[in-house]
Amino acid sequence: MDHSGHGMTMDLPPFTLGRGFAWSTDPFFLVACLLGLALYGWGVVRLVRRGDAWPAGRTIAFAAGVLSIALMMCTRLNDYGMVMFSVHMVQHMVISMVSPILILLGAPVTLALRALSPASVRGSKGPRELLLMLLHSRYMRVITHPVFTIPLFIASLYALYFTPLFDFLMGSKVGHVAMMVHFLAVGLVFFWPIMGVDPGPHRPGYLMRMLELFAGMPFHAFFGIALMMASSPMVSTFENPPASLGIDALSDQNAAGGIAWAFSEVPSVLVLIALLFQWYASDQRQARRKDRAADRDGDKELEAYNAYLASLQTRGS
Repeated sequence: MDHSGHGMTMDLPPFTLGRGFAWSTDPFFLVACLLGLALYGWGVVRLVRRGDAWPAGRTIAFAAGVLSIALMMCTRLNDYGMVMFSVHMVQHMVISMVSPILILLGAPVTLALRALSPASVRGSKGPRELLLMLLHSRYMRVITHPVFTIPLFIASLYALYFTPLFDFLMGSKVGHVAMMVHFLAVGLVFFWPIMGVDPGPHRPGYLMRMLELFAGMPFHAFFGIALMMASSPMVSTFENPPASLGIDALSDQNAAGGIAWAFSEVPSVLVLIALLFQWYASDQRQARRKDRAADRDGDKELEAYNAYLASLQTRGS
């Protein structure tokens, strides 16, 4: 019996590590991942040839983010994700919460702005100018604003899984791909202002970024708890898992809930660590700028303060 138009039989063999990681490619995500890596690599090579430095850590983070998507969508995990709620939830959580963080730590927008050359004809618009227009557009200001991103992040769970929309999308290959693209896009726009690596319309302070992060995470935890405590299957797609898998639909759903609950904590810790490092680095840069300014002007602020103290002492005597 075929499932979801993927040409995959419901009678799947038991999941094992060896078979689970066999190649079972989704063409859309394979092409997208290869294209993303190629464009990023082109940008890095272009900077290096120009004599500019690009942090290796950013390249590693971006590559890890793209490869995490490929692992979820271009291996047999994707096949099992069509019939097992727990595997699907791993896909969802990685693509919406781990992959975006890693990709954003790679600063792809900053790389593009540095690698792309300005338009050769004055007043014309090349790729770099179009990217800048997009970054400063009203559309980008709206979709990256917390008033939009936090409700979208929450609705992507409740409005999808607890309505017939999920079963509709899982009914076709195109719908499944569209769902995964949506998860990735939601994760990117939610974490983009919070990570603050790339330029964007919204650049809140570090404390506000942490508040934005923790505003969405409790809803993820509540969603996971709801799945864990449900007494009956809540999603029709996973009501009848293949007999060969030897799993119970309700137990698998409870496992999916546990995965969703756990993932509400892991990315929070990763982002919090990244924000603390950025905060520390920002303070260090500011201190170095003040030191350089003091070296240039002979530390006029200190001289003025000393003169003020001397004047007070003179008045007192």
